[in-house]
Amino acid sequence: MKKVNFLATDGVLLNGFLWQSKENTQDGIILAIHGMASNCFKKRDEIIAQKANQAGIDYFGFNNRGSELVKYIKKNIEGRKVEKLAGTSYEDVLEGYEDIVGAILKLKELGYRNIYLQGHSLGCTKIVYTYNELKEEREDDILENIKGMILLSLIDIPNALKVYLGDKFEEYLKLAEDKQEQGKKLEFMPKEAFIHPISVKTFLRYARDYQEIDFANYGEDTELKTLNHITVPLFMRWGNDKEMILQKADELVAMVNHSITNPKKDIDYIEGANHSYTGKEEILAEQIVNFMK
Repeated sequence: MKKVNFLATDGVLLNGFLWQSKENTQDGIILAIHGMASNCFKKRDEIIAQKANQAGIDYFGFNNRGSELVKYIKKNIEGRKVEKLAGTSYEDVLEGYEDIVGAILKLKELGYRNIYLQGHSLGCTKIVYTYNELKEEREDDILENIKGMILLSLIDIPNALKVYLGDKFEEYLKLAEDKQEQGKKLEFMPKEAFIHPISVKTFLRYARDYQEIDFANYGEDTELKTLNHITVPLFMRWGNDKEMILQKADELVAMVNHSITNPKKDIDYIEGANHSYTGKEEILAEQIVNFMK
């Protein structure tokens, strides 16, 4: 296990940990993207990394610009370091593209050719968005190295927010829009507006400006067009205990299995698992490794 420093494609300084198998073939590797208010030090990551290493697969998890709640990130702009507010409370989820592509380029520089993108929660949103952007931009020199997608608890954030706020949704949306017009987009929303502290800028991304990340609308988009653009092998999991989904897990899995046409799909849920897979990490890790094999 060693620390790796690298640059996102827009100059943000990032770092993470590379878990290397004893074989160290520099061939297959999981690139893990964490979710909201999280980081790359979770027990889940450690267990998946160890199981992967035992199977000769390396593992790289890094803290993207959305890690933790509030922090400063440093951008390297033409040799000059500039500080900027970041963390989950301030992030623009679309900027995850810059982080993920930067990480892929770093792994390629280290000699890896077969990269499996793994996301958890909002991390899933980031890797699906990145993958489809790469396809749109015809970045074949990067796409050829992406050999599979591992989506852990991909949720419909815009719809979940509307359900969470209920009748208060329009009220908070108007408040955010008013603050934006007043030039106060970096102010925090009232604490009742989200599950953790969130800036006006970030709230509006999830509540209003979500068109580019609205591809997990399981109840309405029965074709799941964006997810069906994924042509590499696809692994998807949820839990059925305190999971952040609107349907029952078995019903959601049946619907997604029916809608996804990918011939190399492995879509299911883990009995008794919550959104973070607490206590079920070993089961999840074994299923991921078996999928890769």
